[in-house]
Amino acid sequence: MKYLIKTLALIFVVSLISCGGKDEKKEKEQVKIGSYKKTETKKTSESATTKTETIDLSNKGVGPVKNLELPETIDQAMAAEGQELFKTKCTACHKPTKKFIGPAPVGILERRSPEWIMNMILDPEGMVKNDPIAKQLLIEYNGSPMANQSLTESEARSILEYFRTL
Repeated sequence: MKYLIKTLALIFVVSLISCGGKDEKKEKEQVKIGSYKKTETKKTSESATTKTETIDLSNKGVGPVKNLELPETIDQAMAAEGQELFKTKCTACHKPTKKFIGPAPVGILERRSPEWIMNMILDPEGMVKNDPIAKQLLIEYNGSPMANQSLTESEARSILEYFRTL
């Protein structure tokens, strides 16, 4: 009987500990006072973390694409090809309309230039090394780098055309 009561008490305590503070994270800050350090714990809301909501249409990124003019109308055949490429090469990490392992491409052309998008698709390693927005995205998405799918410029352009339809 003693063991049953102790076991139930232990389960109760463990469940109480595991259920707390899901929308807040604790951040330790060391403050040096006099000759000793004091460690304080601050609670910060998850929504207060920095996110890459920066709109920068002038940044063309680093890579092979220096200038790209998009036509007024969407090329539906190219967009369909881009959608198929996106399904086979990108959906392991990206969902078209919601955040997954990587960011959702919906509305990307309102935040980034076409050249930046193409350069990110074609050379993600170079972008992460040299582009401040790509660096911030890497941090925001838990250090998960974008995989280089070795796409051609034509294939990347088709995916960009698909992004225009989202």
